[in-house]
Amino acid sequence: MASSSIRPSISAFRFYGATRFGPVSSPQRLTLHSVVPQSQLFNLKSSKLLRADKKSIIFTTMGNAAQASTAATEENVLQWVKEDKRRMLHVVYRVGDMDRTIKFYTECLGMKLLRKRDIPEERYTNAFLGYGPEDSHFVVELTYNYGVDKYDIGSGFGHFGIAVDDVAKTVELVKAKGGTVTREPGPVKGGKTVIAFIEDPDGYKFELLERGPTPEPLCQVMLRVGDLDRAINFYEKAFGMELLRKRDNPEYKYTIAMMGYGPEDKSAVLELTYNYGVTEYDKGNAYAQIAIGTDDVYRTAEAIKLSGGKITREPGPLPGISTKITACLDPDGWKSVFVDNLDFLKELE
Repeated sequence: MASSSIRPSISAFRFYGATRFGPVSSPQRLTLHSVVPQSQLFNLKSSKLLRADKKSIIFTTMGNAAQASTAATEENVLQWVKEDKRRMLHVVYRVGDMDRTIKFYTECLGMKLLRKRDIPEERYTNAFLGYGPEDSHFVVELTYNYGVDKYDIGSGFGHFGIAVDDVAKTVELVKAKGGTVTREPGPVKGGKTVIAFIEDPDGYKFELLERGPTPEPLCQVMLRVGDLDRAINFYEKAFGMELLRKRDNPEYKYTIAMMGYGPEDKSAVLELTYNYGVTEYDKGNAYAQIAIGTDDVYRTAEAIKLSGGKITREPGPLPGISTKITACLDPDGWKSVFVDNLDFLKELE
């Protein structure tokens, strides 16, 4: 339909010829060549073709320039991600009894209570615990919601990792304080590192890893994902993390990938686990998110969108405290929050 309305038919040319150049005898077929001299026809065609080519060149050039500009912008943003000053700040989760949890973490795991804040108008309390100041260490942020004493951890969250000098000694202390040990100390399957697993009063699992002195004892957060390659690609592009190592365990049908902003023995890392054939997990309502520092939440949000992530809170300041943040979901639905570095330091003051 579109092409016939643009390309004139022979009958249209005949009508034009009959009205402009006189009647046409029935046996004669009148064509464009019949009504326009050959030299004029050539110039007419050339002129139209030239104009068409110029338009085509202009549109093509504009299109290519737009594509090149978009590609360059994407490349710039994703390159900036790699250069951004990022660090895992804290991991946020909910507990049913704040005092009980603080007691367990300080007495059994050797953490320190760094700060505590109560927000009665919002009916919740936060407590920050760790092995060093928040401006230089990865810490836990506990949340207690008034009147809620139990949460569903789900099957997607795995565990937290803590590096200790002596796993057996730590396990004995946990037992003495009434804690639960789910795996006795011993070498990891297929390796030499001595580990053990314990549970806190809310049922969160902690892996104890025997390791020498380290600046970051709270060293791991393990989450299960449905597509490991997809997750690795996302955290590299959107979060600027580095794939530190990847290990497949076909005997036990799982693969792990360690992602982070520095080596495992000196910084906190994200441990992604893929269990053969499992693509979805129940995330429950206990584990919340990881917070990561950035120099620019706006460019961070842009990079997340370009990498296939979903922004759940557009970048901007929080009401009341002016700290700029943005929040997102990874392809598996795990939430992360990016916090402006300077605003975070001001908040600590």
